[in-house]
Amino acid sequence: MTSKLTRSLLASSAAGLALSLLSLLPAQAHGGADHGVMGGALHPLMGLDHLALLLGVGLCAAQLGRSVLWAALSGALVGGLFGGFGGSLPGAEVLAALGVAALGTALFLSLRGTGSRSLVTLTSAAAVGVHAMLHGLEASGTAYWWLGSLLSSAAVVAASAWICQRLNRQLALAAAAVLAAAGALLALAPL
Repeated sequence: MTSKLTRSLLASSAAGLALSLLSLLPAQAHGGADHGVMGGALHPLMGLDHLALLLGVGLCAAQLGRSVLWAALSGALVGGLFGGFGGSLPGAEVLAALGVAALGTALFLSLRGTGSRSLVTLTSAAAVGVHAMLHGLEASGTAYWWLGSLLSSAAVVAASAWICQRLNRQLALAAAAVLAAAGALLALAPL
């Protein structure tokens, strides 16, 4: 019964992701942080790039363990502070989308036995770090905004990790491949 539910949830998620990607519109959740807990909580849910990254971190954590979560949290802290103090990278929006693709690719290779777990962990930290840098650059939000964003992000990662723990190896490989493709399409969307 659980396997059937997991397949149904994965199929629904894949269908929703596919429909979103068909539009090839860039996710515009970036562009000024609203103040308050609710503004922060809604922010990670407003763009496909946000959701794909959070789902990817949950998938990686489910397959490889908690070290991915600690790396992602560290990347978020460093990236957010870097951006908050004005640090930036050229093409950061595209880099954020490519980070999703890199995370999916690293996990796919790890699950196939041709990549290392540490590569997935480092990729997780880097991908989340770039994304958090963008938040730091744009965030005029209060500490409450950041709290809302953190809680919402943690909830999405936890839910996706819980669901993805129930995936068999083939479905986990497929999910990693979809994540890699989604990141690549998101990177191409602004073109």
